[in-house]
This record gives sequence, C-alpha cells and structure tokens, in this order.
Amino acid sequence: MVVCWILGLGALIAWNSILTIGDYYYKLFPRYHPARVLPLLYLPFSIATMGILSHNVSKIKTRWRNLTGFSLFFIATLGLLVLDLATSGKGGIGNYIGICIIVAAFGVADGHVQGGLVGDLSFMCPEFIQSFLAGYAASGVLASALRLISKAVFERSADGLRKGAMLFLAISTFFEFLCIFLYAFVFPKLPIVKHYRLRAASEGSTNVTADLAAAGIQTEATTHGGEDDKQQQRLSNKQLFIENIDYAVDLYLTCVLTLSIFPGFLYENTGSHHQLGSWYALVLVAMYNVWNLISRYIPLVKCLEIKSRNGLMIATLSRFFLIPAFYFTANYGSQGWMIMLTSFLGLTNGYLNVCVLTQAPKGYKSPEQNTLGNLLVLCIQGGILSGVALDWLWLIGSKHQF
Repeated sequence: MVVCWILGLGALIAWNSILTIGDYYYKLFPRYHPARVLPLLYLPFSIATMGILSHNVSKIKTRWRNLTGFSLFFIATLGLLVLDLATSGKGGIGNYIGICIIVAAFGVADGHVQGGLVGDLSFMCPEFIQSFLAGYAASGVLASALRLISKAVFERSADGLRKGAMLFLAISTFFEFLCIFLYAFVFPKLPIVKHYRLRAASEGSTNVTADLAAAGIQTEATTHGGEDDKQQQRLSNKQLFIENIDYAVDLYLTCVLTLSIFPGFLYENTGSHHQLGSWYALVLVAMYNVWNLISRYIPLVKCLEIKSRNGLMIATLSRFFLIPAFYFTANYGSQGWMIMLTSFLGLTNGYLNVCVLTQAPKGYKSPEQNTLGNLLVLCIQGGILSGVALDWLWLIGSKHQF
C-alpha cells in the first residue's frame, strides 16, 4: 500500500506542480490564461493515448506501459526545468509554446500511467486502488504545501516566484525517478503482488507476463484451445462498459463539475471580496487539495462508504448545486464562504472517485477487471476535458478577456 501511494503521488505530482505554480506562469504570460489553456492542451493527448491503449489493453504488457509513462514524466519534468533555466525565466510566445509542447508530453505520459496502474490494481485488493488514489490526491497537497512555503520564504526576495517554481520542478523530477525505480524493481517482487498476478495469469491475462518475469517467475504457455475458451468467456469492452454505464457516468459527471471550477475559476473569477491578496488563489487550491486527500480515506470506514449504485448517482447529481453556490459566493460572499465551498468540492470529489473505483471491478475475472479499470479512467479523463472546456464559460461577462 505504501508503494501504491508513492506511485499515485508520482502519477500526478508533475501536473499538480504545473497547476500550483500557476501564479508564476500568470506573471510570465498574463494574457494567455495558463490555468485554462494548459489543461486544455494536456487532456486531449492524455485521452487519445489512453483510448488507444485501452482498446488494445489485452495485447499490451502493463509493465512496459507504466515504465514508459513514468520515464516520459521524468523527461518532461526535467525538460520544464531546463527550459526555464535556458531562457532565464523570460516570458514571450516562444517560451509559452515550448511549455505547451512539454505539457502535451505530460498528457501522453498520463495516458500510459493512469489507466495502466488503475487497471493493474483493479484485480488486486480494493485497498490498493484506494491507496493509489490517496497518493494521487497527496501530490496536490504536497504541491500546495511546497508552494505556500516557497511563497513565504521567497516572497520578498528578487525573482521569488521563479525560485519557488524551480524548487517544485526539481522535487517533481526526483519523485518521477523514484517511481521508475519502485515500479521496475520493488513492486513486482512483493509477495502479495506476485500472488495476484499469478492468479491473473491463470485466468487468461497476458498483460502480467512481463511483470512476473521481472519477479523471476516464468508462466507456462497456455494451450491454443484453452486460450480460445477463455477469450470466448471474456466480456468485450462494449459489454463491460454497458454493464457499468452508471459507474462511468458517475465518474464523468464528478470530474465535469470539479474541473469546471478547479483551477481556472479559482484563479480568475473569485472576485475581490477578500483580504488575502496574492495568497487567495493559493489558499483555495490548497484547501481543495487537502480535503480531496482526506476524503479518499473516508471509504476505509465501511459504514461511511456508499455501496449502492443509486446512492452514488444521487450523490453525483447533487454536486451540481455547487455551480450556483460558487457563482453567488464569488460575487456576493466573503472569503470564508469561498474557502468552505472549495473544501467541500475537494471532499466530494475524492470520496466519490474512491467509492466508484473500488466498487466497480468486483465480481469480474482479472482480465475484465483490468479492462474495466482502463475504461473507467478513460471516463474520468473525458469528464476532466469537458470540465476544463466548460470552465471557459465563467469568462462570459467577466473582466477577463478570451
């Protein structure tokens, strides 16, 4: 579970660093809406990559998929650091295009890692997915904490924003390298992981052969006839999706609502009814990240976990009341109400994601659980892309120009 937590942190820390140093990019590129443009660039590449890999999930070795993703994260994060050092932290359209290209590479890496790891963990303990998702949220908390600390330390120094951003990118690069090491050499050799992968191989999964070989286990080749029987018994991607359409809708709508507010709205549309100045957006992002992390541990208390499919749908739809709540609070409310709303946004986002992703794979064989995990993550990414696109609607009637 500790390794899963670190892998989850590494799967998103690079992207969370980009979001959290948004104030630095707003200083360099004040007219280019970085908090809205960069997610809109990142997500199409992530979804396209994940869609291709999910369609061919039974033919792809999960080990090489995840290692490719983490390696690309490492190279891209290091690239952002090098680009800033090479340009001495200057703005301009050329540097902005370079950042956009690297962010697109982040999307490709995310398409490899997120679906690959969730699919891999879906046929193991539900606690593994919960721990991975908690690490996923912890990356945001770490990024926010470091940003607040760096702002406090460097605020009065020359080029303080840039120094904080460099610190972020250096730490992110280290964690990406750590994840490469853990997934390549530690995770496949854990006894419980070998147990689940051997069971998956016995149920016809071909994705795990490279992982088992890395752990020193050679699986016997399946006879042609036996493999044909397993393929016939296996549900297709379409059948799996239809059987779990409500779970897919839950994840899609949860992410649509969250990303239509976070982070663009928090940076550009929260009004002037506050006394925190340049700290305001950072505090809001930090509160979202903290409660997003806390909420991912709530389902571990079984009496607090929603297991009903109808209950999950009702909870998901109820969150849409947050849209008018954020609008009126931004225009007429105080900073305390906005902080509370942002905290609740994070609380419900993390909780619903964990409830759905731990419940959905139950009752299927290992290859189907792997495939379903990939399909559900694809729905999450689709929801995030839709939410980021809808986030632009907040600019209508505001003082910020498109």
